[in-house]
Amino acid sequence: MHYFKLTIAYDGTDFHGWQIQAGKPTIQGEIVNVLRRITQEHIILHGAGRTDAGVHALGQVGSFRTQSALSAGEFQRALNALLPPTIRIVGAEEVGPDFNARWSARGKTYRYRLYRGNVVPPFHWRYVLHYPFPLDEDKMCDAASRFVGTHDFASFAASTGSEDDDKERSTGREIFSTELVRTPDQEELVFTVKGRSFLRYMVRKMVGTLLDVGRGRLVPGDVDRLYELRDRSKSGPTVPPQGLVMVEVHHEEAWRI
Repeated sequence: MHYFKLTIAYDGTDFHGWQIQAGKPTIQGEIVNVLRRITQEHIILHGAGRTDAGVHALGQVGSFRTQSALSAGEFQRALNALLPPTIRIVGAEEVGPDFNARWSARGKTYRYRLYRGNVVPPFHWRYVLHYPFPLDEDKMCDAASRFVGTHDFASFAASTGSEDDDKERSTGREIFSTELVRTPDQEELVFTVKGRSFLRYMVRKMVGTLLDVGRGRLVPGDVDRLYELRDRSKSGPTVPPQGLVMVEVHHEEAWRI
């Protein structure tokens, strides 16, 4: 048996997220279909995380096992030849049997882009949220720094759809670092966050809260209050998905063969 790690980039615009869904195009579904064509096996592809519909990736990670004798490079070339051009395998390598894209992950980095110029160039609009209105960016930076550390992020997560499940799930998460900066051309405000793991919609709710701070609807200290409230209706809105990209998944090196 052979074990492989794939590093995957994709434009999520035309897909219903990462996870396979019956009758809907998904990233995982497209890759699995091609892998099954290549190997003639019932391949199961594990992903490091489930990006939602419309969210993009530069460094999503997937893992699978197979009896095929193809090399990692041959899998990469075959996948890129058969996948739609909106999904690219940017890296492939053979790994040991203990590696799992999800369970071996030690952290993830996400980035959200706010376009601050008056007119969004047509080749940017799929990947940014356009917000040309005034914002207090100093206060937003102060608020962003308050996400760092281990906190209860219940106020920054989507509901599971079940009130009982919402009460029982663990919403504590550790954030390693955050950064909110203007791009060199001053056209974009970019929020980058690195953490151990994330709740559904968590990054998008964090950005919505930063926008409310920038608009004066909240103050930076409200972030600390939101941890205690555990009430998602009190935080900022869930911003649209197109500005969000999974930049990188961080793994330990021990899995290398």
